Amino acid sequence: MSLRRLVLWRHGETDYNAAGRMQGHLDSSLTEVGWNQARFAVPALAKFGPDLVIASDLRRATDTATVFTEAMGVPLRIDKRLRETHLGEWQGRTGAEVDAGWPGERDRWRVDATWAPPGGESRVEVAERAGEVVNDLLSETERQETVLLAAHGGLITALTAGLLGLPVEVWPQLGGIRNCHWVELGRRDGAWRLAAYNAGMYG
Repeated sequence: MSLRRLVLWRHGETDYNAAGRMQGHLDSSLTEVGWNQARFAVPALAKFGPDLVIASDLRRATDTATVFTEAMGVPLRIDKRLRETHLGEWQGRTGAEVDAGWPGERDRWRVDATWAPPGGESRVEVAERAGEVVNDLLSETERQETVLLAAHGGLITALTAGLLGLPVEVWPQLGGIRNCHWVELGRRDGAWRLAAYNAGMYG
């Protein structure tokens, strides 16, 4: 079977999410709410029938993925290329702290996918490294038909835009992904197509 579907699943709520702090590559932990979000999402994600789960090596994504793989008996791989955007000097800071230290730069970051926070990486760079994971899946001898990638909000929006071939100037028009929500992409005639964006279970 060839790869025909990707489900990009954001991790559950973390202590940094709850405190309004920017995480990037910092290894924050799921809150009890985050663990429950992951458990609640399992039945819906199971309907996709993933053959494989690949998770970022950051604990919040790996823990979220493990909730699914242990419940469903699906193989799990860890790949650091699925890490969140490196936010450089902004990591660990609140939005207000970033705005005070770098006036206007967070607004610039929101509207320009080629711009990176000081010491960090741009969304274009994130999409390129995450895209390598997808390319590897497409070239594997034993191909998986449906793969679930457990990752991070910024990475998921960047990878979605990259796989769809959207012009870079419109990437910022994609909205954010809520905790434990997902994007579904289907592949047909050699191209990726968007089936669902920021989908999830509420309760």
